[in-house]
Amino acid sequence: MSQIRERGSTHVYKVNKISKEEMDAMTARCVYEQPPFCSAACPLKLDVRAFLKAAADGDFKKALQLYEKVAVFPLVLSAGCEAPCEGKCRVGEKGDAVAIRALENAVARLGEASKLGGVFRSKKRKTVAVLGADLFTLFLAGELEKKAYPITVFCAEADDEQYLRACAPHLSDAAFALELKRLKGKDIQFEFDRRLDAALYKEIKENFDVRCAAGAVAKALFPDAAILPELMLFEEEKLVCGECVGVLDAAFGAKKAALTVDRLAQNLDARNMRGSEGACESRLYTDLSEAKALERVAAGEDGYTKEQAVEEASRCIQCRCEECLKSCAYLKHYKKHPGLLSREIYNNTQIIMGDHPLNKAMNACALCGQCTVVCPNDFDMARVCLMARRNMVSTDKMPLAPHEFALMDMLFSNNEAFLARPQPGYTACKYVFFPGCQAAAIAPATVKAAYLDLCERLEGGVALILGCCGAIGDWAGRIEMQEQAHELLENELAKLGDPVVIALCPSCAKELRENLSREVRGIWDVLLEIGLPDGARALERPAALHDSCGARGDAATQAAIRKLCEGIGCTLVDTENSGDRSPCCGYGGLTAYANREVAAEMTESCLERSDAPYISYCMACRDRFARQGRESRHVLELCYGTDAGAPPDISEKRCNRLSLKNELLKEIWLEETMEQKLDYALSFTPEARKMMDERMILVEDVIAVLEDFRASGEAIRDEDGLLVARKRVGNATFWVKFSPTDEGFLVHRAWSHRMRVEKREG
Repeated sequence: MSQIRERGSTHVYKVNKISKEEMDAMTARCVYEQPPFCSAACPLKLDVRAFLKAAADGDFKKALQLYEKVAVFPLVLSAGCEAPCEGKCRVGEKGDAVAIRALENAVARLGEASKLGGVFRSKKRKTVAVLGADLFTLFLAGELEKKAYPITVFCAEADDEQYLRACAPHLSDAAFALELKRLKGKDIQFEFDRRLDAALYKEIKENFDVRCAAGAVAKALFPDAAILPELMLFEEEKLVCGECVGVLDAAFGAKKAALTVDRLAQNLDARNMRGSEGACESRLYTDLSEAKALERVAAGEDGYTKEQAVEEASRCIQCRCEECLKSCAYLKHYKKHPGLLSREIYNNTQIIMGDHPLNKAMNACALCGQCTVVCPNDFDMARVCLMARRNMVSTDKMPLAPHEFALMDMLFSNNEAFLARPQPGYTACKYVFFPGCQAAAIAPATVKAAYLDLCERLEGGVALILGCCGAIGDWAGRIEMQEQAHELLENELAKLGDPVVIALCPSCAKELRENLSREVRGIWDVLLEIGLPDGARALERPAALHDSCGARGDAATQAAIRKLCEGIGCTLVDTENSGDRSPCCGYGGLTAYANREVAAEMTESCLERSDAPYISYCMACRDRFARQGRESRHVLELCYGTDAGAPPDISEKRCNRLSLKNELLKEIWLEETMEQKLDYALSFTPEARKMMDERMILVEDVIAVLEDFRASGEAIRDEDGLLVARKRVGNATFWVKFSPTDEGFLVHRAWSHRMRVEKREG
């Protein structure tokens, strides 16, 4: 088996770069960043979700700070707001909508007002005059003061009390007192008892850079002028004004007018650089099953107390679309929604030079498609990660390390461990049994039993191919290696008479159906047709059935497996997230090789659904669950009465493939094979064997180091008196700590790294 070179390991003749437009279209499917419907309905763009969360936590200071961002006079607004947000509250679809306006009022009454510290604020140079007394001018004066404009209000009222009464007659006495205090605390100059006529307008035109007026005042001064509603502007006079209906309309009009003032003060076109203004539509998806308390908390005559407000705010379900984050262990691990993670991966792949920090995240995705199934908009994170891997490989930017062992294992399966034979007595066969590389590695006795059974009960001959379907090359983004595997299989299938493929693994079945021009069937379908073999037996207690991600979207296979289990006599336990919503075991997409931590979290996500034993129909799933300590069986083990036992380590898996090949050649095709044996005894401590499995070091790698030591005698002795030797094999340097024995060597530890070690003379 040849080694794969680091970087540029295969010639890929096509670079599938993702365009920015394509990436934007893909990320637009993710609605995580869409506003909740209540916030979208608010033209002032209050972050209602954060506001209600702070209120529910009893943090009224924070809640008021959030509210003051959109309400310069919070009691004026909350006392008269028409509250379109409540009409859009999703809780209202199952019961009473959250009383958002009443909560705003409670927070405005009970929260601690922020202190702006105006002494230290840098004032703008342009001055602004505001004429008139109504809700619009009150809010506008507050907005401009917040922007640090030197502002003077001209009004006919005698003092600030009369001014506030004229602007907000709807306020109660208690609210009026609080808002009057707030008004006096703002850095706003007043000119009281002024006639709002042409003479005054001429005066302020000469002395102020920007002029604003109440709608009625502006119309009296310029009865024939045409207003631009979207800018709150009499364009001919550059007079910012507004005539609004209702409290919320006045507050929104003031915000638009304040932005227009900003643009005019900078001598810019007031139409440009305005951003998104007003209410908007939201595409957010919300799971309403989380809504618990459906009845509104009753308030007293003076509004909610703090305790009542906390209780009412707690009814908010904090609308977010987190369907994929709830289900996918990969997205949970990185704590990022797919829209954001996809953009980061795109930048990592297409833009960033030098180090590529998102490589590990890109390679940790299982490519299983669970996120697409649970997403209300079918976001395909697997496609993003797979295309990114292919691009990184094809542009020679992808390090080999994350996938090297899996790719070498694929080459081993399709070289040393490969076997393609017709059933004895046939030159061409009607069928070919293709168990896949994982089944041969994990449960060789089951593969053998299944093949002998198919040969006995199917007419027309059943050939056998032991090898890899090419999925590993696909998952690693190495298209050419995948195509080489397909070419090998096509050639061998042609030699066998183009038989129908009977696949043992659902992932193999999917890979072969999508890439080979021939019929592919699952062994589960065949067994349902010809009946269960003798010796089939169920587990003695109820078991949870885990659906393979290779069968996602394949309802026929999922149904066939359940029917097969029922025929065996199994009692299946219903679990959450089964069928198409089933999570990946951690093997898919080569996650187990590229990121063991994420793979372990995926396995745990599968197992946390039930405490029962697990039945699977993918050998990789069976292996992952058994490694986690759960009783785990493949459905074919139940069919054929076999038991693979404890999960094999990586060296045992290779040994199992070779042993199965040699055993079948000897017993079925009567071909003798040569087995190489060491001329010395080699043993391992339990610690060494565990290290080797975790670090993907094969027994043959250790043998290569020891053979080099035997030839050169070169080693160092450590403080424990043990010998340490090394050898460069392929792209890695392997180190072995060992001690000689009477019969050979005892290995205590083994490790590797990708650095080269050079010996210098002298």
